[in-house]
Amino acid sequence: MVRNTDCDTCHGSGDQHRKDETIASIVSFTKKSTQDVQELNKKCLSCHNTTPKVSFWKNSKHNLNQVSCASCHRMHGGAASVKPKPETCFACHKDVQAQVKKLSHHPIMEGKVSCSDCHNPHGELSHGNLVAGTVNQVCYKCHADKRGPFVWEHPPVEENCLICHESHGAPHAKLLRERVPNLCQDCHDWSRHPGTIYDNQGGFLGGAKATNRFLARSCNNCHSKIHGSYGAVNPANLYNSAKHFVR
Repeated sequence: MVRNTDCDTCHGSGDQHRKDETIASIVSFTKKSTQDVQELNKKCLSCHNTTPKVSFWKNSKHNLNQVSCASCHRMHGGAASVKPKPETCFACHKDVQAQVKKLSHHPIMEGKVSCSDCHNPHGELSHGNLVAGTVNQVCYKCHADKRGPFVWEHPPVEENCLICHESHGAPHAKLLRERVPNLCQDCHDWSRHPGTIYDNQGGFLGGAKATNRFLARSCNNCHSKIHGSYGAVNPANLYNSAKHFVR
């Protein structure tokens, strides 16, 4: 396909603009444009509608929220037409900007991970414009060791990584939604040991005293293979320790 790269291709006929040099006489992609967003995007899609990453643009959140291509792209930038990231995304997604500045976060600000590694800003069929069908499939792109299949699988791990982890950033280590053991006890409140919930009454006994169950201890100290285990029966006592992610 041969594309016309004249100014008229994007900005419309220059004949009228030569007679009337105001911005209203041409198609402008600046903030002062007199055209609506759909008209501007239609100009871009006249060439880019066959680009694979733009296939689902019409159903994308950005299109449905009247975001123009020019909001993220420089019109005369050539191949390097995308504005600096992640600053481009943070211009609208302030909540995510706050999350990636928390103590534990994906290295987005450090430049090791880009928003587009996980999301397609031009639209996908998946929730959140994810580049894969599910959250787990996106995570496995980098965390392949968590994919399995495991002999003993941890159900929430198999279902959705976000049950335990925040995707952008969290105040707890390893992007956890809560600190361990509190996180584990969201599901295991009364199973096995101990039966007591670690809350503010059972954890701290007043003054400087605190129960020894609450300090310097973690479920992961023993259950280290929390994402899944390949282990078999423990030959020493025939106890299936791997089933409980002990090793």
